[in-house]
Amino acid sequence: MIIKTCNIFVLAFALFFLDCQQNKGPEVEIRGIYGSPTAFWDQGIALKDLGVNAVFVHSGSVDQSLVMRAKAEGLKIFAEFATLNGNHYVEEHPEAWAINNKGERVEAATWFMGVCPTEPGFREYRFTQLRNLLQEYELDGVWMDYVHWHAQFEDPEPILPETCFCDHCLEKFSHDKRIQIPNGTTQEKAQWILSNADAQWRDWRCEVILEWAIEMKSILKEENPDALLGLYHCPWKDDEYNGARRYFLGLDYDLLAEVIDVFSPMVYHGRMERSPEWVGDNIKWFSARLDSLKYKSPKIWPIVQAHNDPHVISSAEFETVLMAGLSGKSSGVMMFTSHAVAEDTGKTAVMRKVYTSLKKQNE
Repeated sequence: MIIKTCNIFVLAFALFFLDCQQNKGPEVEIRGIYGSPTAFWDQGIALKDLGVNAVFVHSGSVDQSLVMRAKAEGLKIFAEFATLNGNHYVEEHPEAWAINNKGERVEAATWFMGVCPTEPGFREYRFTQLRNLLQEYELDGVWMDYVHWHAQFEDPEPILPETCFCDHCLEKFSHDKRIQIPNGTTQEKAQWILSNADAQWRDWRCEVILEWAIEMKSILKEENPDALLGLYHCPWKDDEYNGARRYFLGLDYDLLAEVIDVFSPMVYHGRMERSPEWVGDNIKWFSARLDSLKYKSPKIWPIVQAHNDPHVISSAEFETVLMAGLSGKSSGVMMFTSHAVAEDTGKTAVMRKVYTSLKKQNE
């Protein structure tokens, strides 16, 4: 049984690289992990021995010892920045609480709590955090995360409320689009917008998200001109859920591609109840989608699922999605999470074999 399983792996791996050669995709430059590398270091495993060359870690987990050790091992280090996650912040700053079309505070979307993206105090708070992070640590880039209006897209049944109709958003929308909103309650104003200015409202919400990317890119270039700005994002196609990625989340690829250096589609097949093969199909579609733009396409480094949620991700399944993340024009891949791989010898072996083979391909 062990020999049979190994033969299947070798055959699949050979076919994958044959496909890459035929498609003449870009050289794989990033072989990454998402999560603290201590999950491997505590076992006495050097990441370079696994073929890893990049670490993506939550900004709150970054410290000098981690950065210094990662750099000593020749690793690039990127910080994930929880951009529009309002957990804890909105409880202490209720003025930043997102408001729905009924004039009520939104409820948490399963485990995620968004925030009003236009509230001045929150914007200053996040941009100050980013500047402090860049001034304290030598990073190779920052990856924006939770970059959408309050919603939940990682579950099989997405939660897509209408937001945000707080005073900040209503005033900014009226000013930016030069639209006079009739007097009335918040609910009445929201209904008027959705009935009379819906197209402008959807465009404006995408522009608000773009403003966040532009401001973060500006801070990044001021503090570290060589650092990359990445984006973890919903992987839905343009027409999925009736266009909900743009309509509800406010994610417009045509706008964001002008600012973002690297797109990282969150192709979490397990969480979204998709097949492992969906990962490769999605990345091929996304590659073609960016190719359709008139200007040079950003890079694509997907993040795939190794974490056992809501079901166990087998080593074979992990192998499939890890390699599928290198489909299309992808030039890098990472997995969620480092702990999920480090605690599973089978997944660790898969990652070592895939990444070391990719490393040899580049030498």
